[in-house]
Amino acid sequence: MVASALLALQPGAATGQTGARSAAGAAPADNGNWEMPGKTYASTRFSAMREITPGNVNQLKVAFTFSDGTNKGHEAPPLVVGGTMYIVTPFPNIVTALDLTKPGAPAKWTFKPKPLAASQGVACCDVVNRGLAYDGGRIFMNTLDGQTIALDAKSGKAIWRTQLGNIARGETVTMAPLVAGGKVLVGNSGGEMGVRGWIAALDAGSGKLAWKAYHTGPDKDVLIGPNFHPFYASDRGKDLGVKTWPPNAWKIGGGTVWGWISYDPKLGMIYYGTGNPGPWNAEQRPGDNKWSSGVFARDVATGQARWYYQSSPHDLFDHDDINEIILADMPVGGRMRQVLLRPARNGYFYVHDRLTGQVLTVAPYGFINSATGVDLRTGRLQPNKAKEPHQGKVVRGICPAAPGAKDWNPSAFSPITGVVYIPHINLCMDEGASQANYIAGTPFLGMDVKMYAGPGGNRGVFTAWDPVHQRKLWEKTENLPLWSPALATAGGLVFYGTMDGWFKALDQRNGRELWWFKTGSGIIGQPISYRGPDGHQYVAVMDGVGGWAGAIIVGQLDARDPTGALGFLGATKDLPSKTSKGGTLYVFALPH
Repeated sequence: MVASALLALQPGAATGQTGARSAAGAAPADNGNWEMPGKTYASTRFSAMREITPGNVNQLKVAFTFSDGTNKGHEAPPLVVGGTMYIVTPFPNIVTALDLTKPGAPAKWTFKPKPLAASQGVACCDVVNRGLAYDGGRIFMNTLDGQTIALDAKSGKAIWRTQLGNIARGETVTMAPLVAGGKVLVGNSGGEMGVRGWIAALDAGSGKLAWKAYHTGPDKDVLIGPNFHPFYASDRGKDLGVKTWPPNAWKIGGGTVWGWISYDPKLGMIYYGTGNPGPWNAEQRPGDNKWSSGVFARDVATGQARWYYQSSPHDLFDHDDINEIILADMPVGGRMRQVLLRPARNGYFYVHDRLTGQVLTVAPYGFINSATGVDLRTGRLQPNKAKEPHQGKVVRGICPAAPGAKDWNPSAFSPITGVVYIPHINLCMDEGASQANYIAGTPFLGMDVKMYAGPGGNRGVFTAWDPVHQRKLWEKTENLPLWSPALATAGGLVFYGTMDGWFKALDQRNGRELWWFKTGSGIIGQPISYRGPDGHQYVAVMDGVGGWAGAIIVGQLDARDPTGALGFLGATKDLPSKTSKGGTLYVFALPH
C-alpha cells in the first residue's frame, strides 16, 4: 500500500489552508450525529470528530459488524442519531435500526417496505439506494418503485407513504431524500429509459405533494416564472424546455434528478443538478435540450426556479450534472463570496456565485479531450468537434467516458483545510451512434460504448483540490475506478473505499496512506464518522460491490462483451477476480 508520488506543492499547500469555509447557516456545529447523507445542508461530508488522527489511525480496530443479507450494490451511508444507527439496503430497501448502546449493536427494529419486484427490471444501473434522511423524530426513505415513506424513528412504523414514480414508464427512485424547509425533496431516475425528469416536494408532516417541477417542457411545468433570472443569455427565453428540442422530444427527454440536493436555509434555496438528455444519440435531439445536464436554484417553499446553469448544453456523452454541490464562502477576486463548489462529471471544477449562478472560476480536475474549455463570458462549454459522435462511425479515445471524470460518488470538504477531496475515475471510451426507438419502460440509448483506462493506465484517482486557486494539491492513483464517496474529519484524515474492498485513511496534508482494512466485498458505500454513546469517535462504512461500475459482478455479466453494462464491462472485466458480492456494515474505533 504505497501512495503514488505527490505533486509538487506550492507555498501554503502543505497545510491546505485555502480560505474556503463552509457556508454559514448550512453547516451548523457538529452534534456528533450523522443525520443526512451529506452530513449537513452544505453537503460537506465532514465530521468534526478529532479523536482519530494521523498519529493513531493505525490502531483502528473493528468495533462491530452487521450483515444485511442483501448482495447488491450498497451506496447508502448509515445514519446515526443519538444511540441508534439506521441502515437501508438496496432493493428490497429494508431499513434496520441498530442499538449502539448495547454490545454488538443488536437490531431494535426492521421495516420492510416490499417494493414491486418489477422495479428491478427497469433500474438502469443496479438496484441501489443512496440513503435515508432523519428529521424531527422521523426517518424518510425512498423505494426503487418510486415510493417515499416516513417512519417513526423509535418504532419503525410507517407514518405515511406517497407514490411518486411509475415503473411502467421506466421511472425508479434511487436517490436519498433531503428534508428542508418542512419539505421532503425527491427526484426520479430513468434517463436511459426515456422518462421525463422531475423533482418533487412533499409536506414532511403529511406526505402530500407540495410542488413538482419538471426539467423539460413549458415554463409552467418547469416552475419558471417572474423570479427566474439566469445569469447567461443562453438560459433566458420563453419555454426553452420545448424550443430547444425537436417537436415533442422533450416528453421523453430525461433530465432526471437521482443525485444530491443542497440547501441554504438563510436564502431559502435548494441547489441540485439534472441528468442527461435522452437518448444518448445526440443527433436525434438537436438543440441545447434544456433543462438537462445543468444546475437549478429553486425556492424551497414554492419550487419556483431562481436561476439555472447548463454545464453541458446538448450533452453528447451522458455527463449528468447530478453530482454533489458544496455550499461554501470563500475569497474570489479579493472579496468573500457565497459560492457553490462543483466537481462536475464533464471533468471541470466549477465555482459559482450562489445567488446568481455565474461561473466565477473553472478548471479541469481530470483529463479532458471531449471539450477545450469553458467560455466564462457566455458560460458555454466548448466541445471538441473531433470527439463528437455521429451515426455510421465509431469515435475513439473520448475522455472522460460516459460516467464522466466522476460519477455519483460525492467529494468531502474540510472547512479546516478549505480543501475538496475528490474520489473520481480515469476512463476513456469509444462510441458508435445508432438510431434509438422509444418504447416505454425499455432502454432508450442509441449508442454502443466501450470504456477503458485513461492516460497512465490507472482507472481511479483521489485528488485534494484547492478551490480558491483551482489547483491540485496532491493526488493518489488507484487501479480500479473509484466508486466510493469520501469522508473528511477534523482529526486530519480523509477516508474512502475501493472496488476491491480496501477501506483507507489518508493524511489530509499530503495524501500519505496511513491505514487500510480489507472488507469482504468491494466498497461503493459512503463512509461516515460519529460520536458513540460512550463519547468516542467511530468510523463506519458498508461494503457491497455493485452500481454501474460493479454491474459485472451483481449482474453476473459476461466479460467477453466489452459493451455490456452500457460499456462499463470493458473497463472492469478483471473485477470478478478481485472481489465478490457482499453487504456488510463495518464500524471501526480506537481501542478503549
